[in-house]
Amino acid sequence: MERYDLLYRLYGNFDADAVREAQDFVDLLPPLDSAVALSHWQEVDDELSEKKDRIRRGFPNGDRYAELAARATRDQAFTALDLFTKYGRAVNALVLDVDETLRSAGRTDNEIPREVLHLLTEFHETDVPIVICTGQTLENVKGFAIQGLGNELVHSGDVSIVYEAGTGVFTPGHRSNTKRLLYETLDDSVQSVFASVRGRVIRDLPEGLRGCVHLQGNEFNVTLKPNFETGSDDAARVIDDSLVYMLDLLGEAVTDDADGPTWTRAYYAARDPEIEGVLADRDERPDPDTTVPDAVVETLDRVTVAYYQADAAELSAVDLNKAAGVEAALDVLGVDDPFVLVMGDSKSDLDVMRWAASGDRGIAAAPDHSSPGVLDHVRQTDSLVFDRGDAASMLRTAYALNLLVD
Repeated sequence: MERYDLLYRLYGNFDADAVREAQDFVDLLPPLDSAVALSHWQEVDDELSEKKDRIRRGFPNGDRYAELAARATRDQAFTALDLFTKYGRAVNALVLDVDETLRSAGRTDNEIPREVLHLLTEFHETDVPIVICTGQTLENVKGFAIQGLGNELVHSGDVSIVYEAGTGVFTPGHRSNTKRLLYETLDDSVQSVFASVRGRVIRDLPEGLRGCVHLQGNEFNVTLKPNFETGSDDAARVIDDSLVYMLDLLGEAVTDDADGPTWTRAYYAARDPEIEGVLADRDERPDPDTTVPDAVVETLDRVTVAYYQADAAELSAVDLNKAAGVEAALDVLGVDDPFVLVMGDSKSDLDVMRWAASGDRGIAAAPDHSSPGVLDHVRQTDSLVFDRGDAASMLRTAYALNLLVD
């Protein structure tokens, strides 16, 4: 109980909020080209040093508790201590989704908040590798990563990008391992299925989808996105239509039999309630007793069909997912015994969360608007749910955990 008692004393006897606010001011509002602004910044920095010194003098291992006050709220610090009590380990890598996790159009104009970017640099300076794990293309992710984190950090050798939901891994500074195309390891039969679907998906678009969707520029996954605002009624309609269209394309790619599309619909409807719901709403759900031939099942077992309401319809390989990409990234980064913080909001992120949980490889956190499966998993593990647009709160908690372990 000693650590709990020390935290109670830290947040009860010292003005930790003032310390944290001063630290944020110093970190996020650096000196400007103004004598007045520079003078004010220096005053705050001096006051911060004095406040931290008072905490250092009041605690054994005072540096730790001064940094805790400067980096975490009372609730974040106690959550971190609960995690330390449960796991006894520091986070040794961050695994972070981008869209709707690090950034959120709902609160931050779809830009990663400055506070989040600064916290990532703080983790980097304590030798914690960063794995950006996203469904976006490599070029898109490299662009915002370099713009937000800086070219030096991105090319430091401690940052890896798992892109297109696990089809590739990019880790600058690692020579022959800098870029690994994981889809090249797939069987020819699986690659041929994706080649067929990808070759036809835009060329054979039905009239009702032309001009309404676009193919996301992935190297391997086949993802249709709406040409309407994500979450809108129009986006919901065209993504539902796109899901059925892609199921049928997949059925035709897997077998020459005319029943291929029916078998594909039946296979995925039986395995995903959301897909079943889309088909049922359209009165296109196959008979539940439909028998899918073993040879077709064997191939479909290797293909994931993902439905994101009013956002995307996607085909990907079972063997290529974010979890596989994260494992490859950690291998390149040299993280042999991972205990990661996974942050994400979608079904593809759930694969990584389950991977982490299954081998005591880390903890999972998610924004409160995440998909139901993600929220269920996070609440059943450590209940690390944060508000939309507030990824910084979870990063602060993880930073506090590491301070407590060191």
